[in-house]
Amino acid sequence: MKQVWHDLLFMHWPIAADQLRPLIPPELEIESYDGSAWIGVVPFHMSGIRARWLPPIPSTSAFPELNVRTYVRAGGKPGVWFFSLDAANSLAVAAARHFFHLPYFRAWMHAEGGLRGEIEYNSHRTHSGAPSADFRGSYRASNDNVFQAKLGSLEYFFVERYCLYAATRSRIFCGEIDHAPWRLQCAEAEIEVDTMAAASGITLQASKPLLHFVRQQEVKVWPLTPGMAPDSSAR
Repeated sequence: MKQVWHDLLFMHWPIAADQLRPLIPPELEIESYDGSAWIGVVPFHMSGIRARWLPPIPSTSAFPELNVRTYVRAGGKPGVWFFSLDAANSLAVAAARHFFHLPYFRAWMHAEGGLRGEIEYNSHRTHSGAPSADFRGSYRASNDNVFQAKLGSLEYFFVERYCLYAATRSRIFCGEIDHAPWRLQCAEAEIEVDTMAAASGITLQASKPLLHFVRQQEVKVWPLTPGMAPDSSAR
């Protein structure tokens, strides 16, 4: 699939890996930087969603999405593990849950640009039977400086990852992702409500998160490929 991601805010908090371990398959190594695992909460919106070589399908090619994530490794390959992905498109949620085995949830969402260039973002989970989760706030780039993360830096650890991991009861899957290096900016945000991580049983530190903004990123996503079978004895 091809997608274009717009107006991303990366919010990151350090967290003890022990808090995340019960929530992630034991076959996946939780990666750390400076002695901590990290939780990311990432609101953005997408457009141009389509299968490669095909035109976009009306009403399913553009919508907001908000994910909660951490960083893992399997077989030496770094990737992203998602605790939740809220999206404002029921068909996309159903397709992603079925074909990508990802914890997508339906949500009412609204994202728009403000007069000062900030993004006003509002999300309320509406998925039947799912834990309640809300996000409301605004964010923007704090200056005009655009940079690429340096190899070995914390920013590189957060964003330069080219696969995602997913799991069923019988299999770990890997999905390859391709994009140009991220063009980051420092960011500022006013967050009124954020219960996204708490909905997955994760307690964030009271400290302010590290913030980064990305105006746009074009992405290609390949189908999942099966990897290792989960070790039931390790659960």
